[in-house]
Amino acid sequence: MKKNLNELVSAAAEVVDEIFPWDLDERLQEKNNILLIDVSEPYEYDKVHIAGSINVPRGVLESACEYNFEETVPALADARDQDVVIICRSGNRSVLAALTMNGLLGYRSVSSLKTGLRGWNDFELKLIDKNEKPVDIDLADEYFMPNLRPEQEAPQT
Repeated sequence: MKKNLNELVSAAAEVVDEIFPWDLDERLQEKNNILLIDVSEPYEYDKVHIAGSINVPRGVLESACEYNFEETVPALADARDQDVVIICRSGNRSVLAALTMNGLLGYRSVSSLKTGLRGWNDFELKLIDKNEKPVDIDLADEYFMPNLRPEQEAPQT
C-alpha cells in the first residue's frame, strides 16, 4: 500500500523515541556525550543549526554510519552504543533517519528531535550559522516559514 510522506513520518514516530527541544537542552546541560547529527542539506545547515551538531545529510546517512566510504563520519560510525539525537528542520527527516539507524543499522540509542530546529527556535534556544555566529530568533522564524513555488503545490482538483 502506497504511503505519502506524512503517513511514513507518523508510522516512524510510533516506534522512534522523540525528544522535545526543552528536554534535549536539559540533557545537553547535564551530559555532553550526546552526539547531535543534523540530517539537513548542507545549505540548510550553513544557515542555521545547533552548536556542536555534525551535518550528515539524509542522503548519505547510511554510508556515513559505516567505515570505508567517502562519506564516513568516524564519530558517527563509532557511536552505535552512544546516545545520538537526530535533527532536521521540522522533525520529519530526523524521525525517518532515527528509524533507519535504530532498526537497520544497529544503533542502540537514537532519538529524533521532535519539532526539529523550528521547535528549538520556538523555545528560543540558541542557533548558529556556518560561521558559528548566533542566528537572530526572528530571522530564524522567517527561514522556517514555508516558501513553496507554485509548481510545488498540489494541483487543484
